[in-house]
Amino acid sequence: MSITSHQVVSLHYVLSDVTLEGSREVLDDSRARQKPLEYLHAHDNILPGLERALEGKVIGDTFSATLAPQDAYGRRDEALVQTLAKTAFSGAELNPGSRFQTEGEAGPQIVTVLAVEGDRVRVDMNHPLAGRTLEYRVEVLDVREATRAELAKGHPLPPGTEHAGVEDRKVL
Repeated sequence: MSITSHQVVSLHYVLSDVTLEGSREVLDDSRARQKPLEYLHAHDNILPGLERALEGKVIGDTFSATLAPQDAYGRRDEALVQTLAKTAFSGAELNPGSRFQTEGEAGPQIVTVLAVEGDRVRVDMNHPLAGRTLEYRVEVLDVREATRAELAKGHPLPPGTEHAGVEDRKVL
């Protein structure tokens, strides 16, 4: 069965950052965590560029996909580097490199603290991987039809909960 819309896909991946010099730094490895990624295809659960690369693949396929910033986490926007009042952080411990998740205009947003200077905090609201070219090395482990409940929820459900909250109704 090849990967198409409304299917649950399970895969292992290695995510690397590709520098201008062509070197690669591993950022994430699903095998190291011993947990494959499972997602619902064509439901915006993964990066658009990776989803396009997976379209039509079958169980056992292995491949690499290099994603330009616009197909991954977007280009960096220097306007998203701002200085805010320390009081905006509700007394949280602030150190350079600290990250917080906040609600942005387009949904959840990661904010990284760059510097703390007195009562001011310099932050970067770009995604930490914005502006970076990424390479995914992927192995497709499983492909199956999504359940009605998974389609209703928009993501895979844990085993044993596939029908939770969705009733099978007979149409007369």
